[in-house]
Amino acid sequence: MGEFFESKAGKQLAALVAGALFLWTVGLVWHVHIFGTFRQFAGDTTDMLFLTFFVAGLASFIYSLLRIFDLRKEMLRQQEHGKRAHWIATHDHLTRLPNRYAFEKFEVVQALRDDENNSLPTATVFSVDLDGFKKVNDLVGHQGGDLLLQEVSKRLSALAAESCVFRFGGDEFIVVARGLAADKDERFAKLIIHSVSRSIRIGSIWCQVGASVGYARWPEQGQTLNDVCHRSDIALYEAKSRGANTAMMFHEEMQLKVTARAKLEGQLRDAIEAGHIRPFYQPLVDLRSGDVCGFEALARWTDEDGISVSPQVFISIAEETGLITPLFQQLLKTACSDAKHWPEHVSLSFNLSAVQMEDRLLTSRILKILDDAGLDPGRLEVEITENALIQDPELAASIVDDLHKAGIQIALDDFGTGYSSLAQLARYRFDKIKIDKSFVKASRDHDDRHEKIVQALLNLSRGLEIKTTVEGIEENGQMAYFVHEGCDIGQGYLFGKAMPFADTLLFLRDRRDVLKAG
Repeated sequence: MGEFFESKAGKQLAALVAGALFLWTVGLVWHVHIFGTFRQFAGDTTDMLFLTFFVAGLASFIYSLLRIFDLRKEMLRQQEHGKRAHWIATHDHLTRLPNRYAFEKFEVVQALRDDENNSLPTATVFSVDLDGFKKVNDLVGHQGGDLLLQEVSKRLSALAAESCVFRFGGDEFIVVARGLAADKDERFAKLIIHSVSRSIRIGSIWCQVGASVGYARWPEQGQTLNDVCHRSDIALYEAKSRGANTAMMFHEEMQLKVTARAKLEGQLRDAIEAGHIRPFYQPLVDLRSGDVCGFEALARWTDEDGISVSPQVFISIAEETGLITPLFQQLLKTACSDAKHWPEHVSLSFNLSAVQMEDRLLTSRILKILDDAGLDPGRLEVEITENALIQDPELAASIVDDLHKAGIQIALDDFGTGYSSLAQLARYRFDKIKIDKSFVKASRDHDDRHEKIVQALLNLSRGLEIKTTVEGIEENGQMAYFVHEGCDIGQGYLFGKAMPFADTLLFLRDRRDVLKAG
């Protein structure tokens, strides 16, 4: 009861009751004063009852009016809250653009019909993904990244109606162009790229991102806009694979490609669970002594049909789908167990992907596998590419330091092909650098410029007291060239292709016999 009188309605009722009592008292005084000389008040209660009912009725009427007024205000407030809640549910709070939920409810306006020729309305769905947004976000911070997204949303809204531009999350946008002629789709997509890729000033810094665009048409390429959006996403995926600032229209071949990839992804999951992906080993040879000093583990997979799947294909799928960690652990466990059967001077070289360098538990995972296998950490060498180092330099530096402290050797892979090789050598501590095989081809072609670059790389490594491995040696002349230039370790088909573990034991025996005979 106390809670009621604390509410607005209770306070109104209390005020009206008090007002009614006051009015009734005033009326009573008025009544006695006026009619007291004619008749005694106590002898006739009619006037008092009349006064009481009049005051009570007036108070009830006023209270009812107040409640009706309050209820109307409450209804309007609830309607406003409902509209606000609906807006929040259907819009992105940062860019204030409609979101994915709003797109699902989006309908093409039937007013687009042409009354003269009775043609159906059309719409083109453009899927837009920003290129290089993460780098800009790292440069200017999350607040700067938010400002960039707001500016991009304004630019896209200037190209189409604001209700036809959607943000699906992250740096992904959807633009619906209604009534656009088919021959204008490509031009519109390029206009989107041009608009987005113009420099944006954030504080005192000028930033620039690109855009990849995939597009598809309704109703030609889907019965609903959601179907068309799915196809534009497929075209976007194809555009991103072609490089930044690329626009692609959806074609059925893309759908077949995606279907085949989805099937391969399922097969990859099954293959990892069944342990069908195995490490093969390519020998690493000391160019001075000719002895085998190690093997590089390379993942090999033969599917159910007996067809070998390229590592470039299934490794990239594993990285994109989050399967790379279980695959890495499975392969490393097998490789460490195999490496125990090699002579102690023979090391195991294992590649780390860029995705794995974002795993803060990477070092502990590796050390646990080494401990379980009983392999000395000093016999493991991990190869890291420059791309893996630039994703998160601080985390990469921490991982490299932890691996070094554990006694694991670190090699910088594909040295000379990145844009910041010298910067990586200055920032991180490496035990070995691997010269990319493209320089080996150049030595065969007697390319003077590449030969000078190779000599500079080898001089640099000697100055830093870092060993060098050269990849892709296939001919004796190439081997002689790099031996003459002072390279430490060679790898390539000239010495041996990647082989199963059982063949490595035979290879080591045969190599030992050849060296003894020599």
